[in-house]
Formats: sequence, C-alpha cells, structure tokens
Amino acid sequence: MTDSEHYFDWAATSPGDKEILRQALELTLDDWGNPSSVHQAGKAAKTLFESARESAAKALGVKPSSVFFTSGGTESDHIPLLAVINKMQKGTVLISSIEHPALREMGDEIKKAGCKVAYIPADRDGVIQPQAVTELLTNDTQLVCVMAVNNETGVIQPIKEISQAIKKWAQGRRRPKLHVDCVQAAGKIPFSLTDWDVDSAAFSAHKICGPRGSGILYLKDGENTIEPFLRGGGQEKGIRSGTENVFGALAFGKCLEKYFISQNNPAALASYEAQKKACQEFVNKLASLKGCTIVPASRPQKPDLFSPYVVQAAFKNIPGNVMLRALDSKGFYISTGSACSSRKNSRPVLEAMQVDASLRETAVRFSFGPLTSQKAMDELFEEVENIAKTFNT
Repeated sequence: MTDSEHYFDWAATSPGDKEILRQALELTLDDWGNPSSVHQAGKAAKTLFESARESAAKALGVKPSSVFFTSGGTESDHIPLLAVINKMQKGTVLISSIEHPALREMGDEIKKAGCKVAYIPADRDGVIQPQAVTELLTNDTQLVCVMAVNNETGVIQPIKEISQAIKKWAQGRRRPKLHVDCVQAAGKIPFSLTDWDVDSAAFSAHKICGPRGSGILYLKDGENTIEPFLRGGGQEKGIRSGTENVFGALAFGKCLEKYFISQNNPAALASYEAQKKACQEFVNKLASLKGCTIVPASRPQKPDLFSPYVVQAAFKNIPGNVMLRALDSKGFYISTGSACSSRKNSRPVLEAMQVDASLRETAVRFSFGPLTSQKAMDELFEEVENIAKTFNT
C-alpha cells in the first residue's frame, strides 16, 4: 500500500477522504436509480443529486442554479471554450500562457474552428498582470481564460483585479467573459467567486480528497450563459448531457463542505494558516541548500503571492527525473510538473516565465494537501538535503 504520509504530489491528485467516499457510496447503493427517471427510484436518486448541488453551492457561497456537475476539471474548462465555437462567432479568445494543458492545448483546436487565439504573457514571477490582459483585448474578444493558482509554481493570480480591469476596459462596449480554472485553488487558498465576479469557473473533486471523474462548472448566470456544444439527453439543464454521476456529486459536495477555505469554515481556515507557516519554513530551508534555486526566485520574499500547497525548486546537477526517482526509492513521491504533461518532457509554464533552460531541466514540484503533516515535510526536506549534498559536494 502506498504511503500517503510521504505523498507530496497533491497537485496531481489527492488521497481520497475515506469517510466521505464511503458515505457517498452507501447512499448511492441504497438509491441507485437514474436521476432522470420519473418513477420513485429515479426521484430518490434525483433528491440525492440535488442535495449534492446544495452542498457544493453553500460551500462555494453561490446559488445552486449556478453549479453544474461535470466529469472533471478538463470538461469544465472545455465547455466555455466550446460554447464560443458553437456561437460561430469568429472572434478572439485570450488564454494565459501559464494555463493547464486542458486550456492551453485547446487553443490549437479552436483556431481550427476559425477563432483567433492570443496568449497572455506572464511576468518573471509567473503572474498574469491585469494590464497584460487589457493590452490584448479587442472588440471581438469573446473569452478570457486565466487560472486562479498555477499547478506548477503555486502562483496566485490577481483574478479580482483582472476582472475589474476587463470591466473598466469594456465600458461602453460588449464585455468579454472571464473563465477561471480553480482546480488548484479550491481547498488551497481562500477565495470568493462572487467577490471575484467571474463568469465561469472549473473545479475538480480529486484534487481535494474526492473521487476522480467528478467536476463542477460554475456559471454565474446559470444555463443562460452558455449555448451547449454537445447535445444529448439534456441533463444539467442542457449544459452537460449524460447520466448524472450521483456518487461523484455527493462526494464532491461533501469534500467542498469540509475542505473549501472560507470564513464560514474555521477548521479549513486554521489548517490553511498552519500550512502557510510550514510552507514558508520549507521554502526557506530549500533556499539555504547549496545548488538549490526556488522557482521563481522571488518566492522567499513574496510568500503571499503563492499558494502554500505548491513549491517549485531546481537543483543544480540533478535533472528533475533523477531527483524524482531518488526520492521515490526512499518512499517520497513528488513530480516534475503537471501530471497531464509528464510524458511530453516539456515545461511550457516555466518557458512562459522565461526560466533558464538549465533550471527548467532540473526543476521539480513539491505539492501538499490538508492532510500533510509538519513531520512529513521535515522528513521530505531531510531526504532532499541528502540527495542535494550527494550531487553538490
């Protein structure tokens, strides 16, 4: 059995919350009907499904009518993009240069459909500045996509400021929609969708101890926001056809209730504050190691710019895959970047930040979760220190 205590790849996936998953499974074993069926078995399942929507909406601080269940973060990212194509409006889509592959690589596909795509540059800290967005806006811009927390560096993007900048630019003209990938933000930083005032947002259950294959698409104005690209049985008010995943929705709703960080969730907020201190200590110790470079280098001086659950660091003379295998042999699990890009041996996020090629080759990602202990982080550092000293004596 894998040792979850020494698991430091939470940005890829998280250990499941066994209590929540078991409870959701038991409920769906009892009420196993198709939620779209009109008989009693279907109605019982529908009641369960809608209770999951209520739970998720309450945790996120939004209206239940704005929550749509999907198969995961990728689908939740794709639906707003595909809606642009469906409208047959040959306008422009802006995608930040540090996006997850779910959005970044879809750029090529929407180009084929006749849309124009522009990539918003990041600064050397990996931040998408509001001015960088507005400089690319044009009268035919349909959609702007900027992730909330970068999955490789942990950089927190200024979403509220970007939203405000777009609105200011759009005075007297049609305003482009703003879509935010919140997959690495939920349960990792405190935020409010209504305060950000975004049009849509994507969430994934398996990043916060929920099951794989369950996601949420938030639409501020409900189903009236989007013309569906894919058609079928009309589930989820036509936004996402397909038989509802009642188990996944139930588990996701409960995970959001338990792990989403807000003033209404004191336990999660306290865990976040403790992790901020633990992460800063971890970053400072890494920065003191000979041959180690924190990526971006400004992180030790700007802790509030980063999620305390993701740290990127490069180690001189140690290729990222070598560090990964060395730690793996000791029972410590990390990654070299996005799991979705692990087979491509490229680091587009670091390239967008103009990180030197030698650092890109030797960079690894340490990512944590609400179950990560201080003791485990201390033990991780000790192993990293031993490996670094072996290569840099």
